Amino acid sequence: METYVVAGGCFWCLDAAYRALRGVTSVVSGYTGGQVEDPSYEAVCTGGTGHAEAVAVTFDPEVIPAEIILDAFFTMHDPRQLNRQGNDVGTQYRSAMFPADDAQREAFERARDRATEWWDGSVVTTIEPLGVYYPAEDYHQDFFAKNPTQGYCLAVAVPKVSKVRARFAEYVSA
Repeated sequence: METYVVAGGCFWCLDAAYRALRGVTSVVSGYTGGQVEDPSYEAVCTGGTGHAEAVAVTFDPEVIPAEIILDAFFTMHDPRQLNRQGNDVGTQYRSAMFPADDAQREAFERARDRATEWWDGSVVTTIEPLGVYYPAEDYHQDFFAKNPTQGYCLAVAVPKVSKVRARFAEYVSA
């Protein structure tokens, strides 16, 4: 198993899109990249902790290639938006990747280079040290599945999940 930590806007969307893929065994929404110990959602939302809303995606590379996990990341959010995704604005919504080691850093750089081609060269995704990963509060875990009719999920998460399902149909869970 391999785990990648990525951030690209609200973690509810990333969580939902990754859970749609076969070979993904776990998605944990959380916070990383900041300077406050054990931050709360409310603190992260202020933008003052330095953390990003992120997901730790654990997958089986024998079922789904690592490149697909990374390419899905660049499909499910707009990596051209600096410190925002749509109406979600602030550094907590930045597009970032958090490698656990040099091998992941190299894989993340290759993925960002591929994405630069799809997004006309204007990708702003950062690659930052992983540091401590703090799981988000329980109610954020698998939020979309628990709240499928919630307005944000319908307006923002559904289109992102649909994009990933369409582009990576051969890896979609039954």
